[in-house]
Amino acid sequence: MRALHREAHLIERVGWLRAAVLGANDGLISTASLIVGVAAASTSRHEVLVAGIAAVIAGAMSMAAGEYVSVSSQADTEEADKAREQTELREQPAAELEELAKIYEARGVEAALARKVAEQMMAKDAFGAHVRDELGIAPHVVAQPIQAALTSAATFAAGASFPLVIALIAPVAAMAWIVSGACLLGLAALGAIGARAGGAAMIRPTLRVVFWGAVAMGSTAAIGALIGQAV
Repeated sequence: MRALHREAHLIERVGWLRAAVLGANDGLISTASLIVGVAAASTSRHEVLVAGIAAVIAGAMSMAAGEYVSVSSQADTEEADKAREQTELREQPAAELEELAKIYEARGVEAALARKVAEQMMAKDAFGAHVRDELGIAPHVVAQPIQAALTSAATFAAGASFPLVIALIAPVAAMAWIVSGACLLGLAALGAIGARAGGAAMIRPTLRVVFWGAVAMGSTAAIGALIGQAV
């Protein structure tokens, strides 16, 4: 008996991968930028660490809340569309059959065969067929608010902890430069890991995240230095 062939597609990771990469990058960039800005304005390690710890806690909570609200809105929209589809299937089954057949026909199936396929699909699971083929909602892209919130909070905290640890051990006089350099290397690693996990080429995503990280840290360092001189 021939073994069943099962393919593992990278698109199945899209839900948690998006939240994980966004959370880690945001945590590293925002916390590193804050630490660099405070370090440029102050010579006190205590002030830098207090600001960094506050950024980790507030940022993780903000990411969790933001992701939960955002993905919940998506989930609400999906549920509303599903409810509408159930009503249409109950009240207009013939029209829904025709609609499904047209979808298959538009994808390249011959008209008579498209209708036959639509009839068979609706006989087995009419609602599932319309959710998948009309609405485009597949199991691997269904909105999961709690998963997104927890993933974002955890990865933000993980990413934000890196510049905090560097600030803890770096000499105060060179803290801004050391944190910046270490975090740019960290961002490059995150960009490469995210691209690898998603099956994409690594060079462009890595350069993209390093560039914007450098812009963020450079901007806050300049502002911090100006404020430090003024105060």
